[in-house]
Amino acid sequence: MLFASGGAGNCATSPTHPQTATGVEGGARRSRYAGGVAVVDVSEELKSLSSTMESIEAVLDLDKLRADVAVLEEQAAAPSLWDNPDEAQKITSKLSHLQAEVRKAEALRGRIDDLGVLFEMAEEEDDPDTRAEAETEMASVKKALDEMEVRTLLSGEYDSREALVNIRAEAGGVDAADFAEKLQRMYLRWAEQKGYKTEIYETSYAEEAGIKSTTFAVQIPYAYGQLSVEQGTHRLVRISPFDNQGRRQTSFAGVEILPVVEQTDHIEIDESELRVDVYRSSGPGGQGVNTTDSAVRLTHLPTGIVVSCQNERSQIQNKASAMNVLQAKLLERRRQEEQAAMDALKGDGGNSWGNQMRSYVLHPYQMVKDLRTDYEVGNPEAVFNGEIDGFLEAGIRWRKQQEK
Repeated sequence: MLFASGGAGNCATSPTHPQTATGVEGGARRSRYAGGVAVVDVSEELKSLSSTMESIEAVLDLDKLRADVAVLEEQAAAPSLWDNPDEAQKITSKLSHLQAEVRKAEALRGRIDDLGVLFEMAEEEDDPDTRAEAETEMASVKKALDEMEVRTLLSGEYDSREALVNIRAEAGGVDAADFAEKLQRMYLRWAEQKGYKTEIYETSYAEEAGIKSTTFAVQIPYAYGQLSVEQGTHRLVRISPFDNQGRRQTSFAGVEILPVVEQTDHIEIDESELRVDVYRSSGPGGQGVNTTDSAVRLTHLPTGIVVSCQNERSQIQNKASAMNVLQAKLLERRRQEEQAAMDALKGDGGNSWGNQMRSYVLHPYQMVKDLRTDYEVGNPEAVFNGEIDGFLEAGIRWRKQQEK
């Protein structure tokens, strides 16, 4: 089947993962030219799509996913499920996620199979409308394949975990505090658009505007694998709304992504190594949230790590949440120490996530650019509204290349 095909522009670019003509890396495409227009062999395109899907299905191991779903469905049907609400929440959340993974893969396979029929109908009937519909569907399938292919790259030790996100204002005064709040909103909006559950553990508000720091959880499997590429220093350049002379200001915010600790991680904390401080929760502008000292701050004396939690009204609940965050930080510390040892053995200094990794420029031009992957978009407003999938995908592919 041969069809004419025109080119299309793309406002987002990623030189480390250039979009091929098919939109699927390595996809075969045979074409000839007639009057300056590329004539595409659709059968070769369809074979390429099917081959890519087979590779994805093999990595996902759909048979194992279906078996895992069956086990979780049995657990979810147990009458005693909600005797332990926390465990029940984990089971139902994991079940929902795996069911969605299986449905997504099965639906995409069905769309690829249906594409051949759609193109055959267009050819037999010589119908331009059907042909246009088939080409639109093919472009959509390629995009979905690209997104699913990224999921197969999440094979790190902790990639399947839920994530804890910590954001802190750095250099830049009130602009940095405002920037930190923008980043918090960006990630929460991203999670909301995906239907991912989030829980804010702690937010420390700045006096004039914005936040000093915040910690929240993204409670979905593979949240850590997706978001871990966001770790590092983010930079904002704009005309400051807080400067009465209207000068351009540069401000910074740090993002830390941690995997949620599981029982198998064996992160034990001796109570004698903790200093526990309680205080009254506060909101924006120093407003009191609770009338009791329910907020909890934990200091791990051997490492100096400090975590706080104030989202619950109970001091006991806040301490439990703060312990979860502290365990996650200690797990990440252990992971970094192990990685540093491996890098030393390889004679490699490793990658410094603490360096600047993304710039958000609002003046004198508008651009958001990842400094590691060179992926960029010209619509900062959309990025701050949670449209960060392109950055996540480029970051995950970049990280995989660095591991080779």
